[in-house]
Amino acid sequence: MLGREDIGIDLGTASVLVYIKGRGVVLREPAMVAVDRNTRNILAVGEDAKRMQGRTPSHVVTIRPLRDGSINDFDITERMLRFFLHKVIGRRMLFRPRATVCVPSGVTDVEKRSVIEAMLDAGARRTQLMDSCIAAALGAGLDVAGPYGSMIVDIGGGVTDISVVSLERAIVRGTTKVAGDQFDETIIKYLRRKHNLMVGERTAEELKLTIGAAIRRTEKLYMDVTGRNLVTGLPKTLRVHSDEIYEALEEPVQALVEQVHAVLERTPPELAADIFDHGITLLGAGSQLFGLAESLSRQLKVRCRVTEDPQACVAMGTGRAMESEDTYSRAMFDARQLKGYMSA
Repeated sequence: MLGREDIGIDLGTASVLVYIKGRGVVLREPAMVAVDRNTRNILAVGEDAKRMQGRTPSHVVTIRPLRDGSINDFDITERMLRFFLHKVIGRRMLFRPRATVCVPSGVTDVEKRSVIEAMLDAGARRTQLMDSCIAAALGAGLDVAGPYGSMIVDIGGGVTDISVVSLERAIVRGTTKVAGDQFDETIIKYLRRKHNLMVGERTAEELKLTIGAAIRRTEKLYMDVTGRNLVTGLPKTLRVHSDEIYEALEEPVQALVEQVHAVLERTPPELAADIFDHGITLLGAGSQLFGLAESLSRQLKVRCRVTEDPQACVAMGTGRAMESEDTYSRAMFDARQLKGYMSA
């Protein structure tokens, strides 16, 4: 039986979400840490670190310890997890919680052990890992235990996971770096090339969320952005319209369509027929790009939908899996199942 102290964690490239039964998603913060280069001391984590991005002195750097779907810095990842766990359940815990952590698809067994050990060090009584695509499907309300296929396109910050799920397994899977970070990077390059304007990652993300689109908008939107003029070196404010951001994002959106198409081509015919009947489910923060589902539907000739709370799907899925642990036990594994693991 799931106790009040049991938690589910979505350890994503761009953000970390924590789910507690009866309370839902209780923490939703960027997977970002501000670190002193000289001492390796952590100065800020999550939202506080993101606010410091681009505004720190030379000896302080804001980093994401997870990049492109894998753990880039083990030590910082452990300390970040410890901070978030203490923030949710307090440093003086009456009960050591059980934790189910969803990890990106690209992590190795070594990285999985690192996550488990980090959670144990942070105060967890027991830690299980869960396949993120199964958790995503559960959070989206799909029946992953049934003998029919469901396609999940999880567009995160560093990577996009494309999975065909059936019988609690990812039958066909593809991963691409065409995701939220690449959308931002494409916008930065576009403004630099067309307007000689250098903007930061935060500004590019704001442009994407405010006026960005995967299809042309019927009503043109505008947004004023300030950056550095690459010719004069001085600050400059520029009015950008939505058609420009659409043009900037056209190439990565097309690349994403091709990746989804490639996974469909490798899908067994019976499962492909199920996907055609039930459609494709989009989730993850990147799926909120205006018109993305419609663009995919038009080009793939398959109905696509975005879930109600796309960013929280994986975290919600971990909670549902813990509530019915016997049903979804095949989708979860602990340290003993990892190759080369030796218990203390």
